Amino acid sequence: MTLDETDRAILRALAQNADQSTSRLGQKLGLSQPATWRRIKRLQEAGVIAGRRLMLDSASLGFGVTVFLGVKLATKGRVSLEDFERAIGAIPEVQTVEHVLGLYDYRVRVIARDLADFERVLRRRIMTLPGVGDVEANVLLSEERLSGPLEQ
Repeated sequence: MTLDETDRAILRALAQNADQSTSRLGQKLGLSQPATWRRIKRLQEAGVIAGRRLMLDSASLGFGVTVFLGVKLATKGRVSLEDFERAIGAIPEVQTVEHVLGLYDYRVRVIARDLADFERVLRRRIMTLPGVGDVEANVLLSEERLSGPLEQ
């Protein structure tokens, strides 16, 4: 699918606020509500817009610590990657699981109420998973949410 400048403007606007109505978005871009809706629908059908997600503020919900783990599997042959992904994905404190190339096999984002809570999750849930070898933890200090480029 070839994106024109109007499609890119729609994507930029939705990336900043996916809740805005098609009327409001159309007004900002100089389009009618039906034209805006048709373009969004076309972008969804083409898979350019893969979905919309509600973003929760972890700190407001009592989760004050975010930790990124680098996880290296010790026994890749004995434990399938799918089994590890399924097991770690079932842990409620795990927000994302990314299979990566590099020093570690996985990058995992974990939220916890505090460091003691994170230690409990790490010791009782993550380190007991089959196949887990080396684990490196990096505590998040601050985070800026920046939209990525929308260029082809």
